[in-house]
Amino acid sequence: MLTSFIREEDEQSEYSLRPRFLTEYIGQSEVKEHMRIYIEAAKGRGEPLDHALLYGPPGLGKTTLASIIANEMGGGLRVTSGPAITHAGDLAALLTNLAMGDVLFIDEIHRLNATVEEVLYPAMEDFALDIIIGKGPGARSIRLDLPHFTLVGATTRMGMLTSPLRDRFGIKEQLALYQSEELCTIIKRSAGILRIGVDEKGAREIAARARGTPRIANRLLRRVRDFAQVRGNGVVDIEAAREGLNMLGIDALGLDPVDRRMLETMIEKFGGRPVGLDTIAAATGEDATTIEDVYEPYLLQLGFIARTPRGRVVMDAGYTHMGYPVPQNAGAGMQTKMDLGYAE
Repeated sequence: MLTSFIREEDEQSEYSLRPRFLTEYIGQSEVKEHMRIYIEAAKGRGEPLDHALLYGPPGLGKTTLASIIANEMGGGLRVTSGPAITHAGDLAALLTNLAMGDVLFIDEIHRLNATVEEVLYPAMEDFALDIIIGKGPGARSIRLDLPHFTLVGATTRMGMLTSPLRDRFGIKEQLALYQSEELCTIIKRSAGILRIGVDEKGAREIAARARGTPRIANRLLRRVRDFAQVRGNGVVDIEAAREGLNMLGIDALGLDPVDRRMLETMIEKFGGRPVGLDTIAAATGEDATTIEDVYEPYLLQLGFIARTPRGRVVMDAGYTHMGYPVPQNAGAGMQTKMDLGYAE
């Protein structure tokens, strides 16, 4: 399965491949320039950086950027995730152990529960922690002062953040998919760190099939390295890259077997008519959430499928890529969507 979500096998190698400073960070030129200005201004005032919210698809470098912020500001980095903070006490323990200028990174911040969020609000605004002591009529509240810190939140679902939490971030930056040239540069940099022999054409071939995502590009580089080591001369050239990626079932646009099975199912079994997400999941044997979070976004970006009020439909580009003739009713249901005023 070709996914941009992190796997256990990625953790150690990703850590070694991550850039440590903005000068080493490749791509996201606008975000990088904005952060350079914000960081320099904060350092010039002798203040911690304002709280920052990073959002975009997984695998684009949100965790890496949080680490860079900590390094550039000269503070420590504490990493956690929304699902890991189950109680207000968990968050209180994290906050009280921070030092002045530290960066607290919360991945999947949209999955914080409401109780934890309530504790986070005064910590972000006033650098204070409100604690309730006792129970019943004798309960009283005390406020603990916290060192000035920077909260960096990351999310793949900006719309799921509550408005009060979203509005407390002074910096909001969206990370976009990478261009092929940027991915090629990342692949060559990673190959140098991992001591993998790769030529220009081999790097470009991997970059073209990496779905615009550095994490996927680095993962494919390691798999093609294995192929080149066993079946080739150990160098990732154009032949090794093509044969290795074809062996993995990844086509020229980065579609993997599950992507193609989804399109084939929608075309062959349902004749291109609108299909519900649960129906696609049942017909392909994949989990509906996995389809919605992992596969559907890339197919939407390519224009291969579209969402309508009646379900998902395959568009002309999807038929063409899969080698099917485009029927007269391709994209049926789109007019209904426009008439009814539905948004994507």
